[in-house]
Amino acid sequence: MAQHWQELIPIDRYLVTSNGLLHEYDRKVLTFLYQPLIGSTCLSLYMTLWAELEENKLWSESSTHHLLMNLLSVNLKDIYEARLMLEGIGLLKTYVKTDESGRSFIYEIHPPLNPEQFFLDGMLNIYLYRKIGKNHFSRLKRFFTIPKKPMEEDYLEVTRAFQDVFASATPGSLQYMQEHAEDLEAESTQEFIGRQEQKPIQIDTNTFDFDMLMAGLNESLVPQKALTKKVKEVISNLAFLYGISPIEMKNFILGAINENDEIDIDDLRKGARDWYQFENYDQLPSLINRTQPAVHQVQVTEPKTQEEKLIRYYETTPPIVIFKELSGGVEPSVSNLKILEEVMIKYKLPPGVVNVLIEVVLRKTDMKFTKGFVESIASHWARLKIKSVKEAMEAARKEERSFKESKKTGKSTKQKPIRTEVLPDWFDDNGKESVKDSIKDNSELEAKKRAFEEKLKAFRK
Repeated sequence: MAQHWQELIPIDRYLVTSNGLLHEYDRKVLTFLYQPLIGSTCLSLYMTLWAELEENKLWSESSTHHLLMNLLSVNLKDIYEARLMLEGIGLLKTYVKTDESGRSFIYEIHPPLNPEQFFLDGMLNIYLYRKIGKNHFSRLKRFFTIPKKPMEEDYLEVTRAFQDVFASATPGSLQYMQEHAEDLEAESTQEFIGRQEQKPIQIDTNTFDFDMLMAGLNESLVPQKALTKKVKEVISNLAFLYGISPIEMKNFILGAINENDEIDIDDLRKGARDWYQFENYDQLPSLINRTQPAVHQVQVTEPKTQEEKLIRYYETTPPIVIFKELSGGVEPSVSNLKILEEVMIKYKLPPGVVNVLIEVVLRKTDMKFTKGFVESIASHWARLKIKSVKEAMEAARKEERSFKESKKTGKSTKQKPIRTEVLPDWFDDNGKESVKDSIKDNSELEAKKRAFEEKLKAFRK
């Protein structure tokens, strides 16, 4: 992926539009429900774009991104990263056009979900619960709800319908409509001001292997028709939210099938949530970047060397996959997963950097993943403000050089002895040169061996 300066520069112009009218009540929803998930910078960007729209208008004047940098007092990289987060959570759509005059953007801000949609979403509400805790979540739920008005059983509804109150008696209405047809129809170049209902977050159903799921389900127990479009959408969301495989999902579906051969969505969600909490000591998942954010990726060109290929791999692979592969295919334990999650949240290390940390720790501690050692490296890298894979690899090399030098000079060190023979190949600064030296040494050794054998044959003769 390209860097932010390839996607956006200060002189690029932009317009702001809205997908519909935004209400004052939306500010409370954004502040209390969305801000804990996306952060204050994202909220500030959204609010600033909203403020650029004139009252009762759906288009703003043209501006440059340099103005946004001044208004928000942040750099362009932070603006770009905040924009991506707003797009991912469904609050913004971006359109771009490039011509001879330069590059211009249209930022279409979308209204947030209403409180009912958010608290019943099945994804965002779970992330919010984990983020702010039970007490604050309950408080927000009370803030956005009111007690239902009890309906007395003795009361009967006597509301009149439209046709009961009004009558249509307009002689010559057909001729009138023909004469004023253009006035009655909507103009093709105009649209009415309104607001469409915001759609909740939906994970692409193509990301889940439904063929494998159906192969594991017995047709007599779960018919094909039970997997409706809505059910498939829920399954995709649950699989993303809790990391459920098609084989594991089969058990939850069998537990949610009712007497009508239909899948009860509420039971399906409850079964998946209960299983996850049981496996993770009553914890719920957090909302984190699964792979290295585009703004922190450095390997933007096609990798050629082994190190460049490794950097690209670490930038595009989730930490849990790296951990499993380095462990020989063994699934990480619950405590290991908890350590990884804490590192990404507590020290704000990007996933690609965490991948490097995983390899360093496992190689240097004989495949042990102890919390103390992990946090010592994570806190150090956080203080160094390391954000890219390349920076993390260089920091690891520097630390290794420092340790070796202190060992040679006889200086004391607090570090425990490490097994340097299992360190990653990229720890070597010389790269290809070290490989050439190794090949040269081997060839010299072979030459000496052959010479010795020739002498031994001559001696026997």
